[in-house]
Amino acid sequence: MLELTILGFLYERPLHGYDLKDRIQGLSGHVRPVSDGALYPAITRMVKAGLLERRTEPGTSAAPRRTLSLTPEGRAELLARLRDPKDVEITDGQRFFTLLAFLGLLPDRAEQAAVLRRRQAFLNTPASFFYENGAPVRAEEEPDLFRRGMLRIARATGTAEKQWLTEALRELEAAPGADR
Repeated sequence: MLELTILGFLYERPLHGYDLKDRIQGLSGHVRPVSDGALYPAITRMVKAGLLERRTEPGTSAAPRRTLSLTPEGRAELLARLRDPKDVEITDGQRFFTLLAFLGLLPDRAEQAAVLRRRQAFLNTPASFFYENGAPVRAEEEPDLFRRGMLRIARATGTAEKQWLTEALRELEAAPGADR
C-alpha cells in the first residue's frame, strides 16, 4: 500500500520527501505509521523502476532539496493499480480506504464502479470475527461483552459502508458519460 500511496500523492503534484511523508502519515495516521526506513527505500526502488523521478533543487537555506514526481510510467502504474486492485486491497478495511483516497484519479466511472462493486460483494458475504461450527457468530449470540461489542461495531460500520457504496454506485452509474 505504501507504493500506491506514494504514486497517488505524486499524481496530484511533485513533492519533497518530507511533504510526502506528512501526507502519508495524515492518510494512515496511527494505524500504519510510515517510517523513514520504509519510505525512502520504497522511493529508491520506484526511482530505479522508472516510476518516479527525483530532482535536486537549491534549498531555501543551505541544504539542497529533492523533489519527487511521477514519470509517465508511474502514472500508468497508478491507474493500473486503481483499475485492478489486489483482493487484499478490497477485503482489508484500511487498505480499501487507501485505495478509496485515490480512486477518483481513475478517469473512467465504469472502472471506478467496478472497484466499488468488488467491495460491495465482499461486504455482502456473511462473515464474523468468530465462528461456531463453521457458521459466523452474530452479536446477539455472543455471550462475551467485549466480543459482542466488536461484532456490533463491525456491523454498524459495515451497514454504513454498504449504504454509501449503494449511493456511490447509483451516482456513478447515473452520471453523464457513464458506460452503464
